[in-house]
Amino acid sequence: MKETKKIDFFIHPLADVQTKEIGVETKIWQFSIILKNAKIGKNCNVNSHTFIENDVIIGDNVTVKCGVYLWDGLKIEDNVFIGPNVTFTNDKYTRSKQYSQEFQTTLIKKGALIGANATILGGVCIGEKSMIGAGSVVTKNIPDGELWVGNPARFIRKI
Repeated sequence: MKETKKIDFFIHPLADVQTKEIGVETKIWQFSIILKNAKIGKNCNVNSHTFIENDVIIGDNVTVKCGVYLWDGLKIEDNVFIGPNVTFTNDKYTRSKQYSQEFQTTLIKKGALIGANATILGGVCIGEKSMIGAGSVVTKNIPDGELWVGNPARFIRKI
């Protein structure tokens, strides 16, 4: 009897996934590109048209909606929702053909929600269970349990 190896996650045949560090029950959809050193936790949903670089760590139960690019230096903790077309940056002084030796680090803490089309500048921390409204531009750290909206994002209320 031939023994077959059980695959505990789903990768769409049209995705280019180079990493081996993918948690059980995670789903990666078509036209996603994930580089070899990225780490993705359990029960995640990485939607189509996404790109994940090498120095990215994604926790468990994370949803990354369509059109999101996760650049080096980004850490996403458990139970985070990243809405469609959210933009992350990781280089404060980007110049063409001049590559940084070190990228800014950005931390998205447990249970945070980032609304569609928000922009998250490099080097910030979004606090636990905080919410960022759709289209907002986050330029500084966001404390735990707060709602921030606008450009630049400003405090609205405690959650």
